[in-house]
Amino acid sequence: MSKGELEVLLVDAEGLAGADVTGMIDPYVVIQYRDKERKSRIARNQGRNPLWNQTLKFPVYSSVINNPIQHKLTLRIMDYDTITADDFIGQATIHVGEVIALGMEKGIAELPPTKYRVVLEDKHTGMASPVLLMGALFLSSMVVFAFPDDVRAEHTGTTRHYSFDIRMANVSRLCATKSILTVNGEFPGPRIVAREGDRVVVKVTNLAQYNLTIHWHGVRQLRSGWADGPAYVTQCPIQTGHNYVYNFTVVGQRGTLFWHAHVSWLRATLYGPIIILPKLGVPYPFAKPYKEVPIIFGEWWKADTEAIISQALQTGGGPNVSDAYTINGLPGPLYNCSAKDTFKLKVKPGKTYLLRLINAAVNDELFFSIANHSVTVIEVDAVYVKPFDAETILISPGQTTNVLLHAKPTYPNATFFMMARPYATGSGTFDNSTVAAVLEYRKPHSSSAAGFDKNLPLYKPTLPAFNDTSSAANFTSKLRSLATALFPANVPQTVDRRFFFTVGLGTRPCSKNQTCQGPNGTKFAAAVNNISFVSPTTALLQAHFTGRSNGVYTPDFPVVPLMPFNYTGAPPNNTMVSNGTKLVVLPFNTSVELVMQDTSVLGAESHPLHLHGYNFFVVGQGFGNYDPVNDPAKFNLVDPVERNTIGVPASGWVAIRFLADNPGVWLMHCHIEAHMSWGLRMGWLVLNGRLPNQKLPPPPSDLPKC
Repeated sequence: MSKGELEVLLVDAEGLAGADVTGMIDPYVVIQYRDKERKSRIARNQGRNPLWNQTLKFPVYSSVINNPIQHKLTLRIMDYDTITADDFIGQATIHVGEVIALGMEKGIAELPPTKYRVVLEDKHTGMASPVLLMGALFLSSMVVFAFPDDVRAEHTGTTRHYSFDIRMANVSRLCATKSILTVNGEFPGPRIVAREGDRVVVKVTNLAQYNLTIHWHGVRQLRSGWADGPAYVTQCPIQTGHNYVYNFTVVGQRGTLFWHAHVSWLRATLYGPIIILPKLGVPYPFAKPYKEVPIIFGEWWKADTEAIISQALQTGGGPNVSDAYTINGLPGPLYNCSAKDTFKLKVKPGKTYLLRLINAAVNDELFFSIANHSVTVIEVDAVYVKPFDAETILISPGQTTNVLLHAKPTYPNATFFMMARPYATGSGTFDNSTVAAVLEYRKPHSSSAAGFDKNLPLYKPTLPAFNDTSSAANFTSKLRSLATALFPANVPQTVDRRFFFTVGLGTRPCSKNQTCQGPNGTKFAAAVNNISFVSPTTALLQAHFTGRSNGVYTPDFPVVPLMPFNYTGAPPNNTMVSNGTKLVVLPFNTSVELVMQDTSVLGAESHPLHLHGYNFFVVGQGFGNYDPVNDPAKFNLVDPVERNTIGVPASGWVAIRFLADNPGVWLMHCHIEAHMSWGLRMGWLVLNGRLPNQKLPPPPSDLPKC
């Protein structure tokens, strides 16, 4: 085994509310284990244990403890290479030698020693072993942490509790400091880590001035639609000073997803990874990586993003573009004042690294490449794919991609940029800048302090041009489901309902006595089948569940465009959209085929469409107008890629299939936030089935009120 983590819950400890705890624990360790002859042994060493051959250190990551009832604490074991999962048979007592506590205002908490259960996990194989630890963690003459008997971490089927306190925090980027929305003061936000089959419970407390929601992007939410998160679709926003508990189970998924705010543009800074590990004992279907690293792409504005979109909607023009892209919250050395704000991936020669790529950018699809390295694509949107090598990755907002980075076998005497820049197909302005992180190699036989040389040549990758649709299509065409016995591609082979949706931009009229900045004095709009979505003031799911839909929505979303035209040819003279809150109603277990067609109205453009509550199979795609007579014969019904967000090609179309087996109201929208703000969204209402396990349960008692 290599590195691992202990995840435990901090429970009621008087005096810790508001404490900011950070530091390094150097423990005294007593552990019972089996030796090579399988005899029971006891090992005791102050800070240094012969089993590890290194000093054991448990860093306590900076955590603001605002909830004295419960708070997750992560302890990481740095090295235990000589111990296997079967070696742990007994007990360990950990006494903390020194921890720095900041902001302590309420004195010392006196708590007795207690028992707690944790798991030591090999992060590279997903294998884990339960260990019973006895005793307490002692803050040297300061405080005692205690953990309950029933806390279990890293077990399949366990319940994982998280506390998200939404608060403002000052963050400095690009020579300036501004106040941004964060979770627990972190930017990007904390990781959600679970196993397939685990239940996740997240208490979100809104301490900010904005009413908001959190969406668990890509989680199927089987019969848990109340926890999906889009504002005024499955819930009303959490008001300032209130909280809501999101409660859902991860079913049939493993890989990388992410969470983000789902109101207005608040997700510009409110986002973080969701890491779903396989079930215990189930290995990855690829060679185990040495280490796993989330890589989250974002966008940064110097100005307040809420003011930006508010002004754009008022004037009808396009919103101001971002000032920088970020990797793990950092803009990198290609931007002013940002050399110190650069993410560095430090690797060892000959090792393989699993990079969990997440595009949390607000408005831009991105090309990503690492200089002088190729990667192996092995998963998208938490679904395994047939592995293939690529020098450049295309990743759209809302998409995730897992890749294996194979470090060079020998020390290369160089460092390498990891760079991303936009893939932009529309006629509007966009942030045409480039974000860079650095890949550094550790010198062989060197200590961690002196293992990296800053005076080496730095190589840059060659990225496609911003409008290189050929490179984009070449990448997406290689994606295929793994389609094995263990990970089948359950593509609907027959179709009950077929739909044809146009997706694209349009206009709406300017208000009287106002000068608008959209095309020809109008306001920008966006629509599906020429219907621009109007957000209701009551949550759609609540209106449906209570039978009070009158005045909230109508169940008559058109299945085809009401006014057909040459979608990729000359645009029609009338570019005005209709407005409405309309849903498609589907009986439970309906098999659906949906073709989404880009239009040339106001210019052809790629649109990454995200479907809530479902994965779908991308059975076909192409350029030009969809041909319903000839194109279906080319559909891939054997191993199409399965995902939750798909780019509708510029001047092209994409065909998807899914089985409507999840009752509820599910939003489908463009994940370019400007387009979503203009109305490029619609909803699916999937009715209950006949059996109890085919029905949506009632809403939780703490569901936010409008």
